[in-house]
Amino acid sequence: MKREDYISDEAVVKRANAAVKLELEKKKVLDVPVVVYDRKTQTIYQENSDGTRIEVGKRMRKGRYSERIGKEA
Repeated sequence: MKREDYISDEAVVKRANAAVKLELEKKKVLDVPVVVYDRKTQTIYQENSDGTRIEVGKRMRKGRYSERIGKEA
């Protein structure tokens, strides 16, 4: 497979976002709760199909995995 045959990174991101959006809509129609992470408050919620949110937990660690491992070494 030649390099010209690959799809661009932007196309991959667009397809991934579309797949996630479709899956969320499917779960909403099937009345299955979805787990959502709010970046602003760093809180994890369980969101029901009727729009209600139940707080499940908060973020436990700060920083990226590679940054945490680098400090320990």
